[in-house]
Amino acid sequence: MAELRDVPATTGTPPDAAVGYARLTGLLGVAFAVLLAVGLVLVHRSPSLGASDGDYTAFYGDGGRTVLVTVGLYLVPFAGIAFLWHMTTVRLLIRELSPAPSAIPYGLQVVSGGLFVGLLFAGSAAAGAVALLQDLGDGSVPGPDVGRSLSGVGYALVFVYAVRMAGMYAITTTTLLLHAGLLPRWVALLSYLMAAAMLVSTTFHPALLLVFPGWVALAGLIVLVRTGRSGARISPRSRP
Repeated sequence: MAELRDVPATTGTPPDAAVGYARLTGLLGVAFAVLLAVGLVLVHRSPSLGASDGDYTAFYGDGGRTVLVTVGLYLVPFAGIAFLWHMTTVRLLIRELSPAPSAIPYGLQVVSGGLFVGLLFAGSAAAGAVALLQDLGDGSVPGPDVGRSLSGVGYALVFVYAVRMAGMYAITTTTLLLHAGLLPRWVALLSYLMAAAMLVSTTFHPALLLVFPGWVALAGLIVLVRTGRSGARISPRSRP
């Protein structure tokens, strides 16, 4: 983990490219947070793992109740697209301000970010599969046992795997932004604590999924503000 200390800044105006990347980072972070929050809230309207057979039958027996779940399924991919753009602009910004970033977190960041998106897509698809079949398919709706099994797969992919990849992404991104002088150390400390909590969390509470997009939006806005200042540093040094 990176040392939580302020990095001396080199006086000067950040390059125009860096300001542009920072602006995109902030806007895309907010777009990702909004799209993911709305999408997950809608998908979560489907019966939970603890729902009874009667609840499953009642929910999927009334076709109108599944429409919002299907809408949520269509929103999640756009959230993933916004996140991939956000991750790319963060990496370009870091390269602009710190031409030789630390190799290990720089490599792990893109891997964890990509895995997070893939697992999020797969988990959301599994959790909302029955609703999608109800709204767009012509066949009969699977019984409660099948629906509960699909929900279980979706919950596992998102809460067990995707959440930990999100925590890993937060750790590596915080390290890179801290080294580039784009995060104050108190924000970095809170980010590390949040990421550690995500790595060890065992809850399936949906609020856990809203922490990460909130952090992405906040970090993006902080990066936008700090890059616009004349004190943003450009470092030629690399870190192991």
